[in-house]
Amino acid sequence: MNKDSQRFGLIIVDMQNDFVLPGSPTALDGAYATIPEIVRALEFFRERKWPVFHVVREYREDGSDIESFRYGRFMEQYKCGVPGTRGCEIVAELTPLPGEYRIVKNRFSAFMLTELDFMLRRLGLDRIAVCGTQYPNCIRTTVFDGVAYGYAVTVLTDATSARTPEIAAANITDMRNIDVECITVEEFVKAQAPR
Repeated sequence: MNKDSQRFGLIIVDMQNDFVLPGSPTALDGAYATIPEIVRALEFFRERKWPVFHVVREYREDGSDIESFRYGRFMEQYKCGVPGTRGCEIVAELTPLPGEYRIVKNRFSAFMLTELDFMLRRLGLDRIAVCGTQYPNCIRTTVFDGVAYGYAVTVLTDATSARTPEIAAANITDMRNIDVECITVEEFVKAQAPR
């Protein structure tokens, strides 16, 4: 096993003010509560100098690149994920450091129409750890695409949100059924300890 295949890339999905901060019109249930465990995972990766990818959702203000099912709400109620707005920024606790990667997506998957796969391969990575918000949409599609592209995928379960524990459990079951490792940040950290 070469040195690069022993490390992971950390993929943090959609942890932006619009989707995380309580009181935001587009805040996703459970997202804010995951911040401490995501911070723990982030610190672990930073200590080891393993690659970190902050994946963010962005939409043009005119709505020309938003999914059709979101278009009406976006245009009439609240324009989320618009570049240059405070809502589009990553939450303060997870602010990227120099050398960490920012990947922009405008669909559920962090892989769809982005440079993520190319960058992971260029960095020699074949294992990824995924966390963020939220299970049935962006996490799930990113995980399934990661598996389809041939990556060994780990989901950090307590660093990933869902509207309810039942939704989280159902998605975890589906992901485990395709051999995705679903473990807590603590379990992940312990598994990486030298033997």
